[in-house]
Amino acid sequence: MFKTKMYRLLTGGRSLILAYDQGLEHGPTDFNLKNIDPNYILDIAEKGGYNALVFQRGLAEKYYQNYRDKVRLILKLNGKTSIAKVEPYSAQTCSVSRAIKLGAEAVGYTVYVGSPREAQIFEEFSKIAEEAHDHGIPVVAWMYPRGPFVPNDSTTEIIAYSARVGLELGADIVKIKYNNDFEGFKWVVKAAGKCKVVVAGGHKEAENELLQQAKEIVDAGATGMAIGRNVWQHPEPLKISQALKKIIIENKSVKEALKSLKK
Repeated sequence: MFKTKMYRLLTGGRSLILAYDQGLEHGPTDFNLKNIDPNYILDIAEKGGYNALVFQRGLAEKYYQNYRDKVRLILKLNGKTSIAKVEPYSAQTCSVSRAIKLGAEAVGYTVYVGSPREAQIFEEFSKIAEEAHDHGIPVVAWMYPRGPFVPNDSTTEIIAYSARVGLELGADIVKIKYNNDFEGFKWVVKAAGKCKVVVAGGHKEAENELLQQAKEIVDAGATGMAIGRNVWQHPEPLKISQALKKIIIENKSVKEALKSLKK
């Protein structure tokens, strides 16, 4: 069962995931009158052919059930706001068993590598990974180096270390940032071993820069992207979704993806 559910998150070994956990993490500042509605996001995920969608539990409980047979769900099991200025730690807000009842194909959890509360985070994540694997559910780890001991979270060394920590702790997919170091990112992917690597979409970027980044990511050996704002903030989210799929799933060039975007 575990391998079956894992491969359902992939298309030919690649994956494009639509992230929508920003409402808890950032508040409504990322949203407009359209994309503040989770139904709008679910429609993009279905029509855009995404491998999965990331929701927090409240959205899954209130919006996902009509889409259970249309969109695969990765349920985020922890979260925090941007209001409290405390040591990097994201508390568990949902159980693995609850995620399964809500129809999740996988569960996600943010690990702040280097946080003063790292030991607590590792203990919590390890229990989640163990329970999820006992139920045949893959685990996606948001591997983010943060805290006073991490002066720069964008070096190849710290990103590779974070990816390796995800592998060592039992993650099946690690979500990490791309620092535009193409050669260095090959080392990051190697450090992750058999753990799949997806890259966080990050802040809004120009279309050509976003697609070029997607191309570099997969050429370096990553599995794909877990992207949010660059899609659902886009004026034509289905078009940018198809352009990303051209590169990530179909292995096309940036030029071909841009051409499809302008049709």
